[in-house]
Amino acid sequence: MAESVRETTVKYLSGTVSMKAFVAPPVTKEKRPAIIVIQEWWGLTDHIKDIARRYAAEGYVAIAPDLYSRLDHALTTDPAEAGKLMNTLKQEDGLKDLIATVGYIKSSPEVDRTRIGVTGFCMGGSYALLLPCVNADIKAAVPFYGQVPNPDRPLEKLSAPVLYFYGEDDGWITKADVQRLAAAFKKHGKVGEIKTYPGAPHAFFRDNDPSVYRPEAAKDAWVRTKAFFKKHLG
Repeated sequence: MAESVRETTVKYLSGTVSMKAFVAPPVTKEKRPAIIVIQEWWGLTDHIKDIARRYAAEGYVAIAPDLYSRLDHALTTDPAEAGKLMNTLKQEDGLKDLIATVGYIKSSPEVDRTRIGVTGFCMGGSYALLLPCVNADIKAAVPFYGQVPNPDRPLEKLSAPVLYFYGEDDGWITKADVQRLAAAFKKHGKVGEIKTYPGAPHAFFRDNDPSVYRPEAAKDAWVRTKAFFKKHLG
């Protein structure tokens, strides 16, 4: 049975940057695990907020930070503009802002600070893979079709098990990238699983875009994701 969910927008600091985030906690007095939901290159869209709501309905405190907070909270539907925004956001700044997000959610009285996970999509998938390499508070990570670090040195410090999703017809992430990730898991002795969907393109989970959405792959990924977080976060 889905839990009742609240919704709110919060602000917190990342250094001198005022961060904004969408937060959806279940209506309960119990401390719950938290999941950070990281946006695609478009910005903090309604689709990403909807994914946060889905996690809240499953009993998690979900937080979707606006990673373009330092870019005037930009939001776009234009791929060219989205690419510019993603490239303008320096990776070290994005990680800094996500670490601040971890700090914020850990301070929430609703959250069990020992059970924090992360997921993300496209650009957010890249960050979801990197965040547990720089912050040991992350206990489980589910990146969807994110870039794989090359060289793989950041993965030496990976602190959490990973479930990585990939569509075989992805025009951005290559099969060689995914093979490198599998090799890096083995090389560095990390717990990592890769699930590949034949015929699925990049962004196959984006259910508000018929051009890329693949219902069977998306539904299977959601079932696997819930089981993965249940196993590692409770």
